[in-house]
Amino acid sequence: MADTGTTLGAPAERREGRDKVTGRARYAAEQTVPGRLHAWPVAAGITRGAIRTVDTEAALALPGVRTVLSHTDAPRLAPADDPTLAVLQDARVPHHGWFVALVVAETLEAARAGAAAVRVAYDVEEHDVTLTEDHPDARTPDEANGGHPAHREQGDPEAAFATADVRVDARYRVPPLHNHPMEPHAATAHWNDGRLLVHDSSQGATTVRATLASLFRIPEDDITVVSEHVGGGFGSKGTPRPHVVLAVMATLATGRPVTVALPRRLMADVVGHRAPTLHRFRLGATADGILVSSLHEVTTHTSRIKEFVEQAAVPSRIMYAAPHRLTTHRVVPLDVPSPSWMRAPGEAPGMFALESAMDELAVAAGVDPVELRIANEPAVEPDSGRPFSSRHLVECLREGARRFDWARRDPRPRSRTEGPLLVGTGVAAATYPVMVSPARATAHALPDGRFTVRINATDIGTGARTVLAQIAADTLGVPLDRVRADVGNSDLPSAPLAGGSSGTASWGWAVHEACTRLAARLAEHTGPLPDAGLHGHADTAGSADAESDYARHAFGAHFAEVTVDTVTGEVRVRRLLGVYAAGRILNARTARSQFIGGMTMGLGMALTEGSTMDAASGAFVETDLASYHVPVHADVPDIEAHWIEEDDPHLNPMGSKGIGEIGIVGTAAAIANATHHATGTRYRTLPLTPSQILPNLPTTPPPL
Repeated sequence: MADTGTTLGAPAERREGRDKVTGRARYAAEQTVPGRLHAWPVAAGITRGAIRTVDTEAALALPGVRTVLSHTDAPRLAPADDPTLAVLQDARVPHHGWFVALVVAETLEAARAGAAAVRVAYDVEEHDVTLTEDHPDARTPDEANGGHPAHREQGDPEAAFATADVRVDARYRVPPLHNHPMEPHAATAHWNDGRLLVHDSSQGATTVRATLASLFRIPEDDITVVSEHVGGGFGSKGTPRPHVVLAVMATLATGRPVTVALPRRLMADVVGHRAPTLHRFRLGATADGILVSSLHEVTTHTSRIKEFVEQAAVPSRIMYAAPHRLTTHRVVPLDVPSPSWMRAPGEAPGMFALESAMDELAVAAGVDPVELRIANEPAVEPDSGRPFSSRHLVECLREGARRFDWARRDPRPRSRTEGPLLVGTGVAAATYPVMVSPARATAHALPDGRFTVRINATDIGTGARTVLAQIAADTLGVPLDRVRADVGNSDLPSAPLAGGSSGTASWGWAVHEACTRLAARLAEHTGPLPDAGLHGHADTAGSADAESDYARHAFGAHFAEVTVDTVTGEVRVRRLLGVYAAGRILNARTARSQFIGGMTMGLGMALTEGSTMDAASGAFVETDLASYHVPVHADVPDIEAHWIEEDDPHLNPMGSKGIGEIGIVGTAAAIANATHHATGTRYRTLPLTPSQILPNLPTTPPPL
């Protein structure tokens, strides 16, 4: 085999990096098509009711405004599988921020001015947006997200808990959270030679094309959706959103190209959010901390138009051995915007509760928190009884403890001070499922010695182009610089979306298979290649989606050191360390970036990010980056990500697991546990802001 230079595992630089930092990369809203118009949505200012009238006279009188679409004259859509896409179809207003009109104008400024001039009158109805555990409309659905049964029970968990030597009974709360990608949701739509061409900020162009074809009754073959460069998504761009539907509506109505770029302040209501979760966790254990009972009960909200049940109790089904177990979800339909996917859905809030409860159990039993987790390591997946394809959580905990110098930790709360600062350390485990879906890919060998792989993968900033080229180069046995990867266009071989940490596993499997077949053809070929080159094709349906006999998950361990200012109540993170077992790492550079990015997002979840639903208006209060605080460089002074070598033959041809989301999963709990160690007070509601910390700091001075 030829020297492949930088192939699998090597820290190859992202291929599109220079284009992005120099501005050559063009995003969905930057498609300067001749004759392009701009559109600006009008959002409902009520929470529940119906539109009585839409007065567009003042808007249409403004210079540059071309048309205003509303439910009275917008193009009619076919019934939508996703009700959040049925925009401008009727007079109903199901929640605050629902789009009630669209102003189309020659410039972005004119469209914005026109939207401000539209006057909408409503018939207002009473609303309810407040989530409580004892809400009378709370119910247990059949399933939580992902097809997981909403309720699972083994043994007699209530009785086992009641008789346990050590018991923890605690409630935790994670507020609504918002994705806030750097690039807001945007689309540019226009007709080109009888075809509908849409540039969309999306995590999956294949799904967007199918959805538009269904809604507008256009053959899929007459639609091309391009998502070549996407400025982040974190789940909010995982399924089609209303902006792309509005863009197509506007181009149909005007006959000209139209761009819709959502203002950030409108995004909270229309692109999904992480639903708030209320957790009750009960752990029963022997005197030395061995679990006998685990009960995790979750209450969350959904909208009235689309059910979305955050599967926050599911990770409790796989983490630790306990003979008696209960996990259950309850959901309350409210007059709120529809929740949706946000990075590590289910796992991020669920593991905050579980890993906080495990820390409380360690304190109650007088057992080191690392050793407690190791002592409760299961031999098989507790819920299903299946063997793990690989599980190296213990190794992650041991390696993390070594790197963090955990052995020198004084376990006593408030045992370390620096002037007015209390210093604490904490640990939490992490897990995320291995998911993979069928995909198609082609591989081409060209006469000049170059190769091209083609697949409708979406690079949302993860370096997918680079890693797919590395997989191809490794499979073909050629240098990386001879391989090009074409992605982000629905005319390419179809592929699933970038989500669930499943992208590389799904796309890479198809690329590997296509290149394997191409390599076989090349081995049989003699003489120069024909002008058209040689090709290999792959479709992993039936293999990538086959049932596995193994429980497949990635695991990790998070360690945090924090300071708590006794004067201001501010929590600052000094050190974050993550150690992961995620199969074969395909690119050391992009993998480390993914882990660190997830950990930074987990830090935001712990300390700065939180959304408030105003009961009177039914609106999220924090709707921009001035009020919804995401972490910045100054918030992360020392952050490290490492991994252990893991060989798992039960995953995919590359032996890889997803890495995009596991970085966030345990971070918030590690920081909260470190805050308890620093202060001696247990904080169970995120985020850990000064307003929560300061009033609850102990009044006694720290030990000298």
